[in-house]
Amino acid sequence: MSDTLPTATRISDPGIRALYKLENRWQAWLDVEVALARAQAELGIIPAEAAEAIAAVARLENMDRARIDEGFARTGHTLVPLVWELGRIVGDPHGGWVHWGATTQNITQTGDLLVLRQAHQVFLRLIGEVLAAMADLAERSADMPIAGRTHGQHAVPATFGYKVAVWMDELGRHVERLRQAAPRLFVAMLGGGAGTFASLGKNGPPVQAGIGKQLGFGTMAVPSRALGDHLGENICILGLLAATCGKIGREIYTLMKTEFGEVEEPVPPGTVGSSTMPQKRNPKLCQDIIAAAAEIRSQVPLALEAMTTEHEADRTTSLMMDTAEQRACVATGDMLSRLLEVIRGLRLDPARMRSNLDLGGGLIMAEAVMLDLGAAIGRQHAHDAVYDAAQDAFVQNKSFGDLLAADARVTTHMRPEQIRALLDPTAYTGLCADMAREGAARARVLAKELAV
Repeated sequence: MSDTLPTATRISDPGIRALYKLENRWQAWLDVEVALARAQAELGIIPAEAAEAIAAVARLENMDRARIDEGFARTGHTLVPLVWELGRIVGDPHGGWVHWGATTQNITQTGDLLVLRQAHQVFLRLIGEVLAAMADLAERSADMPIAGRTHGQHAVPATFGYKVAVWMDELGRHVERLRQAAPRLFVAMLGGGAGTFASLGKNGPPVQAGIGKQLGFGTMAVPSRALGDHLGENICILGLLAATCGKIGREIYTLMKTEFGEVEEPVPPGTVGSSTMPQKRNPKLCQDIIAAAAEIRSQVPLALEAMTTEHEADRTTSLMMDTAEQRACVATGDMLSRLLEVIRGLRLDPARMRSNLDLGGGLIMAEAVMLDLGAAIGRQHAHDAVYDAAQDAFVQNKSFGDLLAADARVTTHMRPEQIRALLDPTAYTGLCADMAREGAARARVLAKELAV
């Protein structure tokens, strides 16, 4: 999914693919070269005129792309041809100060973090829009009764708004994780070939801090090229986000099945579900979400493996981490854009929800009956009486209410009208509506923050 958008989808790429185009990454690396030069000029390491000359021309459109491509083909090096070309267009006498004291990974890793920061901004904006849409959904379904299900079976009644409250609560913590990780993640690195600051000596830490200041980044205490925990953490967080979004996609996918029929993702007129079955209204967007979420989570083991760098640097693990980041980020953009479309256009069928609630003939209310009866005869005795009626009702396809009304253990303490009232599933949704509305209020506040 990370390479091409699914042909069946109507949703456009939210812009992550463009961020990870090679040309955008090159420009980010050039931006780091400018920050390096300016930080060094501030400390008197290179002439101020050289820093300004570098900054004046360090745009990819100013460069000879044919020279760069030929250089990459000849050297097989990640960065050197770009540095050569930057030095050439800066010209004498200042071109020789380009890339002073840095090593390739210093520039590429810091530059790729510039790209990642742009991706994070897109993710947070999309999550904010999803939360705002979920707040609307939670409010309109706060009191909409639905069968709560555990282990795939009816458990106790809930409301659809409560389901949405769960989603909002989890997404809110992912926002918190992304925000908390940012100071650890977005840091400049300038330790030189082995991360020892040998090329710049005592000037190394202040130059690194100066690069961070130029880019709005923090700085590394130990700028080792073997450090990858902050990069791995980012992909783990995206994996957590993907697990939540995949869960939401799967829940809607399931509730959209013909046998459930309680919700439906947006299916605009003219959408074709099958070339041979004209009736099909397939959950295409949810399938996209589930597939993208799986792809993101699959990058987590690769990222953790990439942390096992040998000695002071290892291009093998750098390539692994770069691959995991790009694939995870592109798939995250796809996943969030589709989730937003689903939540904004989700159709609810409260009549079908209520019909499904009644499938068990009141069995979903067994807990309520047991607790009410237990107040009179004790919980375990009540459990035994209700259990017998519930199991007979299921196995023998008899009326749960009639079986309760025929049991002296029950009727000694309950009148028939009490039993009937206890079998009303809409009266036993607990605090679902409150949690839905309170969750919606919190989500709106967070969505507003993320929109800034």
